[in-house]
Amino acid sequence: PLSPRFHVNLLLSEGQDSDAALHFNPRMDEAVVVLNSKASGKWGREERGMGLPFQRGQPFDLLLIATEDGFKAVVEDTIYYHFRHRLPMGNVRLLEVAGDVQLQSVTM
Repeated sequence: PLSPRFHVNLLLSEGQDSDAALHFNPRMDEAVVVLNSKASGKWGREERGMGLPFQRGQPFDLLLIATEDGFKAVVEDTIYYHFRHRLPMGNVRLLEVAGDVQLQSVTM
């Protein structure tokens, strides 16, 4: 990652006010990863992972695995966090990656 922050969103629709089943937001400036969801235009309760599994300017592999009860965030082959579903995962339509991060590839 090149910037202090970036995010990966799993969105239910297009548009700036889309609901998000998952908001995965590493914050280098706070040394934390914030996870959340957005339903009916309102953000839910933030959850924070333990530590920061990313180093600024270093490449990384991030795998988001949808399970029956949540999303597993796997960083460099290690389960980092399990975010329980707040919205139906079957409604996810879009992947959004934003911030000053260089995306190498996406596999689904």
